[in-house]
Amino acid sequence: MDADGDRDEGRATDPARVLADGGQPEWYRDAVVYSLDVKTFQDSDGDGWGDFRGLIDRLDYLEELGVDCLWIRPFYPSPLRDNGYDVADYRDVDSRYGSLDAFDALVDAMDERGMRLITDLVLNHTSTEHEWFQRAREDPDSKYHDYYLWTSHLDDAYHTTNIFPEFEDGVWSYDEVADKHYFHQFYNHQPDLNVANPDVQEELFSIAEFWLERGVDGFRIDAAHPMVLPKGHNAHQMDDPQWLFRELKRRAREVKDDAVLLAEADDEPDKLDFYFAGGEAFDALFNFVGNSHVTYGVGVEDTWPLHRMFEQIPDAQPDGHVWWANFLRNHDEWNLLKLPHEALEHAREFFREGHGDGRDSWIFGRGHRLRLADLYDGDHDRIAMAHSLLLSLPGTPILFSGDEIGMHADLDLPERQAVRTPMRWDDDEPNAGFSSADPEDLVLPVDGTGWPGVFQADAASQRGVDGSLFERVADATDARAESPEVARGEFAVVDTGPKEVWAHRFDHDGTTLVVVHNFADDPREVTVDVDAAADLERVLGAADYRVGDGDVTVALDGCDYLWLRDE
Repeated sequence: MDADGDRDEGRATDPARVLADGGQPEWYRDAVVYSLDVKTFQDSDGDGWGDFRGLIDRLDYLEELGVDCLWIRPFYPSPLRDNGYDVADYRDVDSRYGSLDAFDALVDAMDERGMRLITDLVLNHTSTEHEWFQRAREDPDSKYHDYYLWTSHLDDAYHTTNIFPEFEDGVWSYDEVADKHYFHQFYNHQPDLNVANPDVQEELFSIAEFWLERGVDGFRIDAAHPMVLPKGHNAHQMDDPQWLFRELKRRAREVKDDAVLLAEADDEPDKLDFYFAGGEAFDALFNFVGNSHVTYGVGVEDTWPLHRMFEQIPDAQPDGHVWWANFLRNHDEWNLLKLPHEALEHAREFFREGHGDGRDSWIFGRGHRLRLADLYDGDHDRIAMAHSLLLSLPGTPILFSGDEIGMHADLDLPERQAVRTPMRWDDDEPNAGFSSADPEDLVLPVDGTGWPGVFQADAASQRGVDGSLFERVADATDARAESPEVARGEFAVVDTGPKEVWAHRFDHDGTTLVVVHNFADDPREVTVDVDAAADLERVLGAADYRVGDGDVTVALDGCDYLWLRDE
């Protein structure tokens, strides 16, 4: 922020920017990442599908929000039976989004703004329409047949639980052309790759190299956990499953020396360190333990889930190999399996929606297909406070497109599509500014929330409006940019007393950053013992505070927050 308290325009001018203490850590640790789906972000040509040109046209918005890095979901050719995670060609762009030239134009436009780009790589499985699978099913003697996992003796084969138990009977499906069953941990149109096959491994490394050479800065590796689980007829595993991730990183860094690998590894907490491989594999893991605990704790106005979260996961290390990609919501259901059983059962009913009209937010036996605004009853104060908390936790924050303006889910849509509806730019424009196409031609509906009487937010009504959710989230991203302590400081939880108030601190290079959040709807006053000096600097938040003898007393309104720096 400038001297008048206004946000600096275009602060994302250098992803390796020199921060307040003059250092330049690995870029992803200081980044604010924004997750979006190209096909639902902005349509530039009126065909009802978002595209790369539309995304380029909206980069100013993202820069204004304070975003350093985009994570875009799959844009490869696909039958789109699983939102593009059923890839039919790894080295091209689905024509509905544009072309490889349009992708290159996005990279160039982001480079001009100093923004980074992370893309999804789906390496566990392909679409049945991928050329590899088509050749595999047609010729059992081809090398492609061994790209997948088959059995002719189903009764003797390995069986396990499918990831989508409500929609799949198991992990084997029959293929009439091959006259065999193939193995799939996801939907039956997504056959698992035989990642133990050296030929498959070389294909995967080559795909990563292809996109890095086109200017990508790294990858979110989808389904990293299922990749190394037992597979196929004999439940085969690689002798050294960690090697695949180590080698992927080595090959990626040969092309781009600061390429980043983020893992979607929703594994048990005591197994998460495996994916880091002591710093030789993934740079950061998506923090599913944190997602369930933090979002739940904020929703029920109790900080115990945060205490439990930090007891469960390895500590993020400023100078070490453990680092988290933190998020409040993502484009899937809100997965609650990492909560203790009683809390999961409570969360299932406490946040459940549908109101007896046939629609239900609970899915897959593990979570809610709801957005943050639905979980928090449209309370922008609570959503803003949750984002302040997210941006102040040790790790890299991931913002979910639309949450910064309070978009709601649409339970009239099936499965996960409820939380994947198009971005709402301006309610005064057709289709809320997403597309000029006829509503029936849209990739997903924009108007109509499936929630009678629910206010649907848009970006136009919030940008530049003091106190709006968008402006408060943008202020918090600025606070993060001005606080190198979060990425490099020593983290510690600070006891405050009330169960609704969470406080923590970072100590780095002679400075202390103190952060306090009130989860309650009502005011709370707390005293924090931080050896505070008299000249505390306000970084974020409007709460009153007074400095005592080695402590600071903070008067917080409901859902209020305050960041203070002690120089």
